[in-house]
Amino acid sequence: MVRKRGDVLPLAVLALLAEGPLHGYEVRRRLDDRLGAFRALSYGTLYPCLRALQAGGCLTETAEQRAPGTVSSKRSRVVYEITEHGRERLAELLEEAGPAAWEDDAFGVRLALFQRVAPRTRLRILEGRRARLLERLEQLSVSIERTQAQLDAYALEAQRHGLETVRSEVDWLDRLITAERRAPARPGVPAAAPPEES
Repeated sequence: MVRKRGDVLPLAVLALLAEGPLHGYEVRRRLDDRLGAFRALSYGTLYPCLRALQAGGCLTETAEQRAPGTVSSKRSRVVYEITEHGRERLAELLEEAGPAAWEDDAFGVRLALFQRVAPRTRLRILEGRRARLLERLEQLSVSIERTQAQLDAYALEAQRHGLETVRSEVDWLDRLITAERRAPARPGVPAAAPPEES
């Protein structure tokens, strides 16, 4: 399961390489540009992930041939390419919709890859995220209620800001969930589940 940023990194890498072969530095740049969740990603984190995916049969690597007469460093550049097994693993990871997909570290990456995900899975992830935030909202409300007499004005405002941030995300998720339920089904893809009766 995808639990934290380090665990969601293989999903993000496989999704990028499914679009075509890339050098390691290009994988890092595109992760930063497209997914935003990996701004502090170091090569010391990325290359072990690439090696693990390669060891698992999800990637192959080839040394790029330099054109004759070009100036080159001593090390040749390595190009990573997804395998058929890697595509199958990517499909499995994309369809995971359990609690780990709703957490802060994984949700942003999962959302950025929603175009590749079946509507029912998208809806489960959105609803799970909403439920998780409603729990957080309740905890924050109780915390503010319990501690507001003990906090200075700035600490209290910091807690209120956190509460408003979570409320805002719940409202945003409500809009996404409504749009997802109304979206027409694509051919060959199961439609999103209808709202549950209350």
